Amino acid sequence: MINSLRGRLFISLTTIVLVTGLIGGVFAHRWAFDEAIETQDSVLIQIAGLVQSGGFTGAQDLHGVDENSEVWLMELGRTPQGTPEERQLWRLQDGMRDATRQGKPVRVVLRTRSDGSRFAVAQSTGVRDEIASDMALRTVLPIAALIPCLMLVIAFVIAGSLRPMVRLADELNARRADDMTALPLRDLPSELNPFVSSINGLLQRMHEMIGQQRRFIADAAHELRTPLTALSVQAENLDHVELPPAARERLAALRQGMSRSKHLLEQLLARARHDAASTDCGQWEVVELDHAAKSVIADLLREAISRGVDLGFERAESVPVRGEPVMLAAMIRNLLDNALRFTPAGGRIDVAIYRDCAMAVLRIEDNGPGVSPEEIGRIFEPFFRGQRPEGEGVGLGLSIVKRIVDRLEGSIDAANITEGERSGLRIVIKLPAAAA
Repeated sequence: MINSLRGRLFISLTTIVLVTGLIGGVFAHRWAFDEAIETQDSVLIQIAGLVQSGGFTGAQDLHGVDENSEVWLMELGRTPQGTPEERQLWRLQDGMRDATRQGKPVRVVLRTRSDGSRFAVAQSTGVRDEIASDMALRTVLPIAALIPCLMLVIAFVIAGSLRPMVRLADELNARRADDMTALPLRDLPSELNPFVSSINGLLQRMHEMIGQQRRFIADAAHELRTPLTALSVQAENLDHVELPPAARERLAALRQGMSRSKHLLEQLLARARHDAASTDCGQWEVVELDHAAKSVIADLLREAISRGVDLGFERAESVPVRGEPVMLAAMIRNLLDNALRFTPAGGRIDVAIYRDCAMAVLRIEDNGPGVSPEEIGRIFEPFFRGQRPEGEGVGLGLSIVKRIVDRLEGSIDAANITEGERSGLRIVIKLPAAAA
């Protein structure tokens, strides 16, 4: 069974055209054949009229009156004479008759003159049928030639009629997953309006549902941050209290768990703020990507020094991009936080910003352990931490980076560094460069 609507329409309409053309061709061929036979009968009658009126004279057979049509004038005399076939003809009454001549079927017109002599105008039946068939075929040929043209026209009409639906599907496929704007109803056939209106209703309901989820995450993170902050303060106050070693170890574990929970809440709030940001690229300002990176590196430099990590620029070109400064800063900070977490003491993190044709490139390399080949394709998934979870990470940083890059209509790629004896992770982000 054909699932394509276009295929169904094409097969149905072409079948109707073919059946109609076949039936019409059969009737047209039969009609043209009968008309050709009647025309040849009229020619025989006209020739007989000319002979009877004296247009042709002679006491012997006049062969070849029309050589192409094989028409003969036969003088039969006043009494039966000649061959048995001619004597048989003489006995027939005047008019149009079927007979034989030299053993072949013929169509004859018999007439009697005023002096009693008789004659016959004959034509071979085979020739008559051949002429009639040729004329009927010429009548049917235009219909046969018209059918392929009609099929081609049907294909173009179907393609043109379904083009709005194809355009609508392409527009939906090109959308981002978080784009819930209504589909336009203009330039669409009226038959598609209920379908598109239903899709718009579904998009509106999905937008409201996603908005509720985002607000819930933001509200929950915000409400949980206050008690966690209070607990962190109380835990810090315990540092000044004399505690046994076992209690100190438990307190350290408690503080580490609260710190990780606080970091998770901060990431959830960052993701909620990012999801609530405007999706209209035209409203974003032009930001120098190197300036945003320098600001983030300046904030993280103290932490990098405390960890014994060399953090700095390998290459820093002025490349403008279009986006929100907070969004770009969050993207760079999450990447550097991830690199700092996995880079050992004495290691280095190199940042490069440059232009590549129409794209702004941000490349961050570290010399940490890298990511296993089985996990590197999943590092941008939410809450994925891999087999070597380190520090306070919760697995949201890189997923937030991926969402920001997608919203900025860019691309992100992660790969292990394998040049020489080096190891580490290389992340390359490409964003559309903006006019300065």
